[in-house]
Amino acid sequence: MITNRRTILLGAAAGALAAPFIRPGRAMAAEFSYKIANNQPLEHPSNVRLGEAVKAILEETSGAVDIQIFPSNQLGADTDVLGQLRSGGVEFFQLSPIILSTLVPNASINGVGFAFPDYDTVWKAMDGELGAYERGQIEGAGLVVMEKIWDNGFRQTTSSTKPIVTPADLEGFKIRVPVSPLWTSLYSAFGAAPASINFAEVYTALQTGIVDGQENPLAIMKVAKLWEVQKYLSMTNHMWDGFWLLGNRRAWAALGEAHQAVVAKHFNDGAVKQRADVMELNASLRGDLESNGFTFNDVDPKPFEEKLREAGFYAEWKKTYGDEAWAILEAAVGRQLA
Repeated sequence: MITNRRTILLGAAAGALAAPFIRPGRAMAAEFSYKIANNQPLEHPSNVRLGEAVKAILEETSGAVDIQIFPSNQLGADTDVLGQLRSGGVEFFQLSPIILSTLVPNASINGVGFAFPDYDTVWKAMDGELGAYERGQIEGAGLVVMEKIWDNGFRQTTSSTKPIVTPADLEGFKIRVPVSPLWTSLYSAFGAAPASINFAEVYTALQTGIVDGQENPLAIMKVAKLWEVQKYLSMTNHMWDGFWLLGNRRAWAALGEAHQAVVAKHFNDGAVKQRADVMELNASLRGDLESNGFTFNDVDPKPFEEKLREAGFYAEWKKTYGDEAWAILEAAVGRQLA
């Protein structure tokens, strides 16, 4: 069921990339030819829904706004593309707020370890005050950001050497983390040996033994075929992560209000649809990944959370983010963390 649905949606995305909109009666070059980049493979729900969105934007603007998708780090690693976005080399970019924190420190607050218990809490927070707070921080750094955040998912932990069941299993464990202080801090609190590596290099780092493990949502593990270089998959649910859809301010201003409204509408609609896709995909992925060779184990999050508290992780990040941001986070998740 899901495979067929994804195939249909992927066909729509491919059509959006391959079939330019032509006004009846004559060919018409786009007034705005923009690029959008991300680190996800073309078959990931993000790019399927982006394909639909850019096609709808092209049609509704009568061919004036033509946005081409560059998936799978084709334009460079995340940190490189962020620089391109700021300079105008790329007009739009989907990026994890936790990686974005290298430019906008408080954008990563949704990634605090074990903060969110479930998706209901995530969407209430990110479509509410916590998301509004992050967007304000991003806009203050000179970037445009769409209202709806896209889903990356709850992150799980994989290993080539042993299952991760308790915090003690992470002591001395060489684990790849994205380029972000929050991820490094999280695993350092467990006594692990985190290595910051861009996603484009993850498969090779695991294959060559530079690191023994990594952490990502199940959908990423599926499309990146990580079972080929990992054996154990622990359902740690240690962090929820998403993708803000960011824009270059000058390129955005050039569109004008009418085109801005069309672009924002379809990007935000795509985000809502993508969330449902990821949830549906995750429901089937455990069996799929097990059949490909992953050995799963479920994890009690409480000892991990307690270890972080004992190590001073929450107290440190409360100080880093500040009382205002931390109060918004705790209100969003409905409990005290520090």
